[in-house]
Amino acid sequence: MEFTIKNTFSEELPADPVQENYRRQVRNACFSYVTPKKTSNPKILHVSDEMMKELGFSKEDIKSEKFLKLMTGNEILENSRSYSMYYGGHQFGNWAGQLGDGRAINLAEIEYNSKRWAIQLKGAGETPYSRNADGLAVLRSSIREYLCSEAMFHLGVPTTRALSLATTGDQVLRDIMYNGNAAYEKGAIVSRVAPSFIRFGNFEILAAHKDESTLKALTDYTIKHFFPEIEAGTKDGYVSFLKEVSNRSLKMVIDWQRVGFVHGVMNTDNMSILGLTIDYGPYGWLEGYDHGWTPNTTDRQFKRYRYGTQPEIVLWNLYQLANAIYPLIEEIEPIEEILHDYQYTYKKVYHDMMSSKIGLYNPQAGDELLIKDLEEILQLTETDMTIFFRNIGDYAKGDANNYMKVIKDAFYNIVEVEGTILERWNDWFSRYDQRLSLESLDDFDRKNKMNTINPKYVLRNYMAQLAIDDADKGNYDLIEELYQMLKKPYSEQPEYDKWFAKRPDWARNKVGCSMLSCSS
Repeated sequence: MEFTIKNTFSEELPADPVQENYRRQVRNACFSYVTPKKTSNPKILHVSDEMMKELGFSKEDIKSEKFLKLMTGNEILENSRSYSMYYGGHQFGNWAGQLGDGRAINLAEIEYNSKRWAIQLKGAGETPYSRNADGLAVLRSSIREYLCSEAMFHLGVPTTRALSLATTGDQVLRDIMYNGNAAYEKGAIVSRVAPSFIRFGNFEILAAHKDESTLKALTDYTIKHFFPEIEAGTKDGYVSFLKEVSNRSLKMVIDWQRVGFVHGVMNTDNMSILGLTIDYGPYGWLEGYDHGWTPNTTDRQFKRYRYGTQPEIVLWNLYQLANAIYPLIEEIEPIEEILHDYQYTYKKVYHDMMSSKIGLYNPQAGDELLIKDLEEILQLTETDMTIFFRNIGDYAKGDANNYMKVIKDAFYNIVEVEGTILERWNDWFSRYDQRLSLESLDDFDRKNKMNTINPKYVLRNYMAQLAIDDADKGNYDLIEELYQMLKKPYSEQPEYDKWFAKRPDWARNKVGCSMLSCSS
């Protein structure tokens, strides 16, 4: 097991001069060196066969004692020092000051096949940024992150990836719903992978402390390594950098909306500078199509991070990033132009995305109203998002009188589809049928095209919870089954048809299926 180590972040940027690992306020640095906590009885539960190959591991490697020790924090890579990153952030709209990697430790950056990957252990122990926490993770949250990051990749959503899932053999005390009922759970570690884990908050904390020299160094580093088409060190370059971050972030959130993913905690410290989905905590998938839904119990009162506002929150977060790097640009006009362009572009790309979900590819007057009406009708009674959009591909032109046979399986309580609701569906499908007559694709080709963006399988929370429940009993088969299924979310996969189903009644109000906290 040999690696080409390219530790650019820790070699090119300033380190925290304090070497001891204790909680503290850090200044004039981008990271702190820290060593993972050794675990008592580590065990690898699952390894992503795709990321294994991406990083150059062989099947023999992942079965080795060395791989086990590396991916559970019991051994450090030769010629490398592990570290945690320094950042701040706005949490639920309020400046929270220093945050940082409280339970994440970067092992190294390694290069393979001309790609460089940062490998990070989540749940590997305390760091200077752990605040009042223990820096550890539990099996429950680790399974959720491991499966979801890989599922999102195959859905075509920009995301961090996962390499391995392991238990530590240690018990970790957690109060899952923050209600005073703490209990011990199995400790676990996910090794997650990305080109970089730099966040909006890395820039914010430096700006907050008016550390412009380190801010410039971090921004130039980020441009040099991840936006090489941009010239670092110039005002025009910094403007172009903000523009590209805006474009990537918009692409990410439009994909979230397309597949019904709700992040749950879109704080600026959870926003990747590369436009990747990062930090899978209290996330969820829309069961009933509901713009007001959030899976995060912490956010239940104000629903800041609900499904329907996610694109707006990305823009709000971009404003905070723009404020942070303003000292490098010192001109407000180009910044405002980028942020205004996000608003204009968002409306267009969202409309294009929704049009494609219902098979409209040749824009026509009235399409916007047709989509708006559909979104309203979908919320009149609980209607499963994934099933509805997947099944509408089966609709045949000229069959408006029989549309219900196509969408009926999406309703959680079909007896509610009567009266005004039924009339609105009748009217909508009549208009939809007329609109489809203006499309050139036949039913077969339209369905195939729609099926490339409307997934059949997503990682519904109840599915992850079933895998968690089995794993708590020592059975990890369901992790493998879901992992394999989620690699082909747009394919029919008849062997997995049981997972193409509405959320079962038992999961409606079950902790882990509908209610999640930031510790989830």
